Amino acid sequence: MKTLVEVESREVVSVAGVKPFVVVGIPAFNEEKTIARVVLEAQKYADKVVVCDDGSGDLTAEIAERLGAVVVRHEINLGYGAAVQSLFRLARELNADVLVTLDADGQHFPSEIPNVVKPIFDDVADVVIGSRFVGESLENGMPWYRRVGVKFITKLVNNGAKRGVKDAQSGFRAYNRRALKALTLLENGMGVSTEILINARKQGLRIREVSSSCNYDVDVETSTHNPVRHLLDVLMSIVKLMVEDKPLTLLGIPGILCLITGALFGVWMLQLYAFEHRIVTNVALASIAFILIGFFALSTAITLYAISRLAKKTNSK
Repeated sequence: MKTLVEVESREVVSVAGVKPFVVVGIPAFNEEKTIARVVLEAQKYADKVVVCDDGSGDLTAEIAERLGAVVVRHEINLGYGAAVQSLFRLARELNADVLVTLDADGQHFPSEIPNVVKPIFDDVADVVIGSRFVGESLENGMPWYRRVGVKFITKLVNNGAKRGVKDAQSGFRAYNRRALKALTLLENGMGVSTEILINARKQGLRIREVSSSCNYDVDVETSTHNPVRHLLDVLMSIVKLMVEDKPLTLLGIPGILCLITGALFGVWMLQLYAFEHRIVTNVALASIAFILIGFFALSTAITLYAISRLAKKTNSK
């Protein structure tokens, strides 16, 4: 993976001295039909446009490069999350004050970038989401299956938070320097969108939403993401993040319950043996299975909890 880009330091300083240095990052995979229009529009509102070509087999990278965008290439397709990670790294290398991410398929409108970055310029937000649900009429054009999926995922991400978001899956976002420094991303797939919000909440970052439009006609024609696969990818990411965050609750308690259930099946097996002088195979297997599952779940919970505690102590030093 190539991530090193030569940038004159004085260029960044001179621009940042007048106004915040804004970088627009565009993750792209086989988007040669739309990348030119997105790059050209984004350049009107950015000091630097960066495209992460995630292993495309077409002319996506070449077109973006000829139009003046900085291109980061992945030799193979690593996933949307990996592309976002590369954009974050490059934004930090460029010493960006603001990173704006938007999709390469033309579903987002670069002309709305000023609206998305405004809360950051006003210093009322660290992360801004261009939401399709802030203006309720904007969701009407969204395919029903996507609307249901996005709202379901958003509800899981909010998880009872006092100030939850309405659109946890929008890829049209802005991050200030504090967010770029604080957020450590690990998800390579579509789950990176939820990972960002969950981690931002943990880091105490201010999250705001602004109204954003979305061109679903373009999205339907060019999207490379299967909706069902997208949903499963995000759900798995949420489960992993929740388990990492609360291992004792989500793994430890079920593990203890499995151990108790296995013990009860074991007692039942012994009672049957005492009266009938034979071992009931099904009851014995159930006892062994529950005990093994409980043991592995509980030991995994304790291990994850210990790792989490150690990480927190290391970060606090």
